[in-house]
Amino acid sequence: MTDTKGLNEDERRLAELGYKQELNRNWSGFSNFAISFSIISILAGCFTTFGQAWNNGGPIAISIGWPVISAFILIIGFTMSELVSAYPTSGGIYWWASKLGGPKAGYYTGWLNLIGLLAVIASVAYGCATFFDLAFSSLSESWAAGYSLQRVFIMFLVVLVLVAVLNIFSGHLMAILNNVSVWWHVFGAALIIVILVFLPDNHMSVSDVFTMRVNNSGLNDGSSSGPQFWFYVLPLGFLLTQYTITGFDASAHLSEETQGAAEGAAKGIWKSIFYSAIGGWILLLAFLFAVQDPEALTAAGGGVAVIFAQALDPKVAGFVLLIAACGQFFCSMACMTSTSRMTYAFSRDGAVPGARHWAKLNKSKVPANAVILAAVVAVIITLPALVEVDINGAPVPVAFYAVVSVAVIGLYLAFAIPIFLRWRMGDAFQQGSWNLGNKWKWMAPVAVAEILIISVYFILPITPAGWLGNPDFSWKFVNYAPILTGGALIALWIGWHVSAKKWFTGPKMTIDLPEGVSAADEIELEHEHKGFHQPPGT
Repeated sequence: MTDTKGLNEDERRLAELGYKQELNRNWSGFSNFAISFSIISILAGCFTTFGQAWNNGGPIAISIGWPVISAFILIIGFTMSELVSAYPTSGGIYWWASKLGGPKAGYYTGWLNLIGLLAVIASVAYGCATFFDLAFSSLSESWAAGYSLQRVFIMFLVVLVLVAVLNIFSGHLMAILNNVSVWWHVFGAALIIVILVFLPDNHMSVSDVFTMRVNNSGLNDGSSSGPQFWFYVLPLGFLLTQYTITGFDASAHLSEETQGAAEGAAKGIWKSIFYSAIGGWILLLAFLFAVQDPEALTAAGGGVAVIFAQALDPKVAGFVLLIAACGQFFCSMACMTSTSRMTYAFSRDGAVPGARHWAKLNKSKVPANAVILAAVVAVIITLPALVEVDINGAPVPVAFYAVVSVAVIGLYLAFAIPIFLRWRMGDAFQQGSWNLGNKWKWMAPVAVAEILIISVYFILPITPAGWLGNPDFSWKFVNYAPILTGGALIALWIGWHVSAKKWFTGPKMTIDLPEGVSAADEIELEHEHKGFHQPPGT
């Protein structure tokens, strides 16, 4: 809580970075952890992208791929925790890049981060709508029969409206709801695991869970062996892990609203990754062991709902899907919070067209216009999901996976830039209270290398018909992630050289400094002018 007699440590550090305390700092360290844990959401990614891993590798892409990729993501998280401890601002990734590499680095990083966050809110809200539809179909015979892209899209719009309204209402309310979300994820996932352990009549063998391979992509002629399977098909399945464990930069974006941010936000990042990795792996193993008919699951497109239909009574299956859908709703709320704060911070520095609108706070000190903008963009980029696509006779949401890929590529490339810049800076980097000691020397290059590798894989077509020149080529099969991300990068390059480099100078301080006075001193003088005084030792 802000000390009205002077600056507390959070205000002083924020002032040193050039900003007045404008957002309400009413988030605890646990709330900061909670929002990243909620955005990672093992009840979202583990459910919505399970089919991607099953179709591209099968059980080994999940049972073995998850812990391996999680370890790399944790390394990325550690390097980011060190950065947020040194620079706890709402600009987060973008601010770090600007500080370490100048305006150009900040410009590219900010836009990649924003593009990734907009794709995240779109993909999570769409997945949430899909699982509510699946849950209602299992629980109620009166619910519309069969899967309808149009019906799911309408539900997607409803989800976006609800999460936008909740975000606009109060930042403090979102902190409370994110705390609730943590326990929903913990107890919800635990209950699902218990159900899948005790209710199915049979379980897959340990050998099948850890060795079975599946190639339902059509790539490599459907073979689950050979170099193309191991170096093309299987890595596509890792999208499950890389997508699920993302969005943890939310802890950085909420740092200006977090008490004890230099420690709390840093721990929020790595702890959210660590606990999600463990919980998600246990949950995914429960899915795999509950598979009754692997061939039927493959023929149906690999969706996790098919596992529940095989292993459980329809009502119980519907209950499990409902738990996941509610968790995904919490995740959607948290994603919207993170996206709006990034939009606010980037607009505060004049980098987004119409910046003054998106940097405006309402009476609750919430960037309401930024929330509305995020919701509208999410709808626009998800419109291709209305196009129905079948692969090998099974329905596959190619457009959804494309949005997922955009989210992963945008966010992780944004992470890579400040991590690389920090590594390049070496010992000259001034570490915060939470730091890696000398471990950054090997962690940073490993983090950057992993990000570059997955960014290449996730722009590749996920089916042969998505390759130009293939006899069965059709635009509906195309993974449009490279079109969106590549197009965005070209637009950013043009925008920078034609216009932005003439006026964009990076983060703009919100404190006007008299000559020879530090930012912290300026705010302290303002307090004294209002009749406050700085207590000794603050």
